[in-house]
Amino acid sequence: MGADHNRPAPPTPPGVRRVLVATVVPLFVITVIAAVVLWPRDGGPEVDGGSPVPRYHGTVTRVVTEECPPQPESPEGGGPGVADGPCGTVTVRVEQGPDAGRQVETPVPTGPGAPTVAVDDRIVLVKLTDPADPTASAYNIAEHQRGAPLIWLAVVFALAIVAFGRWRGVAALAGLAATFAILLTFVLPGIGAGGSPLPIAVVGSALIMFVVLYLTHGVTAQTSVAVLGTLGSLVLTGLLGTLATAATHLTGYGSEDATTLSMFRGDVDLHGLLLAGIIIGSLGVLDDVTVTQAATVTELAHANPELSRLQLYRAATRVGRAHIASTVNTIVLAYAGASLPLLLLLTADSRPVTEILTSEFLAQEIVRSAVATLGLIAAVPLTTGLAAVVTAAGRTAAGPTTAGPTAGHGAAPRTRPAGGGDVPAARTHGGGRRTADRDLALEALGGGRAAEGFPDDHAPTHPPAGRPHREGGTETAW
Repeated sequence: MGADHNRPAPPTPPGVRRVLVATVVPLFVITVIAAVVLWPRDGGPEVDGGSPVPRYHGTVTRVVTEECPPQPESPEGGGPGVADGPCGTVTVRVEQGPDAGRQVETPVPTGPGAPTVAVDDRIVLVKLTDPADPTASAYNIAEHQRGAPLIWLAVVFALAIVAFGRWRGVAALAGLAATFAILLTFVLPGIGAGGSPLPIAVVGSALIMFVVLYLTHGVTAQTSVAVLGTLGSLVLTGLLGTLATAATHLTGYGSEDATTLSMFRGDVDLHGLLLAGIIIGSLGVLDDVTVTQAATVTELAHANPELSRLQLYRAATRVGRAHIASTVNTIVLAYAGASLPLLLLLTADSRPVTEILTSEFLAQEIVRSAVATLGLIAAVPLTTGLAAVVTAAGRTAAGPTTAGPTAGHGAAPRTRPAGGGDVPAARTHGGGRRTADRDLALEALGGGRAAEGFPDDHAPTHPPAGRPHREGGTETAW
């Protein structure tokens, strides 16, 4: 990895900084107060799930398979059949519990989803006790141990992020840890304790947004714009989700998981839980779009300080359209991947297509995708407009950019072509390739120099004074 090429940028002008602080800080304080009010005071009602079955780790030392014995005749009058295989015994060395160090025999796992075991596999045993004779017990193989592979995968995941992102990668990992902390200590316990899922999801998502965005991208004007755009889009997503679920009369019982949850936690509002899932699921895509749009406006303003507020908005919106076009497909595929078993059931369903599409379980997924996409689309103009206003206001408040080094200190003489725009005299000759490259870049971003307010052959090629012409971040520090 090479060195970091972040170029220094001037601080945000005081007037712009005061406006951002006066807007963001009260929103953060309101979010914290709402979190304190909604914070779960207890763990909710106790659920009697019975005593847990003891589970112990073990290692397979031997596997013996054999032909399955014939089964008795079925009550329907069919002939004798053969049991579903495989059949046989597995010898396991127990590593935990009262029988640690002993070799025990268990039947070969059978049935749908049963693990396939081999010698040296590390597995999890469950110990079953005969209710009629508590002294009689037997072991069965439940599943494989997955702790070590998951740890190695997490290590590779973290190393890859840090190696590519460097300190930004470290901040991203810290933000990920904060996200899980908020979900596990506030959102899930709050909903499990019987709280209203919608306000808990909105407040929890806002907390995650504040912590993750500022931790990952720094306390800058650009990040504050992304925060405001994300928060506005989250609120709009919540409103749209409420209207859509009410209009389609969704109850939240569209999945087997929700039905099972209602059996154990009857006080959980499944309709509100559906809305909470839409909001939390939208947050991850929303902050990606808002950060990208805020950064795009900032980069365009640094690349060409002469762009007006409207030109910045139009150019950045074109980038946002391309981003949205790909992200919409991402949202639909993400929901489709998570619901793939559910979608496969459609091929075995004999009902008409219109009836399947309007059923609870599929209508729920359609509403998720549509509402998340609408919130995402709204995030682009909202964030881009805020970023254009803040960037243009900051540039105006900072005053006109100086022309460069003072005369007599190595400053190149400047000429003013007929079309306008200062161009150093040293660059008016032999700079055709550089000008052509800039023309192509500006055409890609905004449809050409003339469309962005440049004279046809006299686009400024010098960097803004006071900033090295280096590639890198352009965040404006507060």
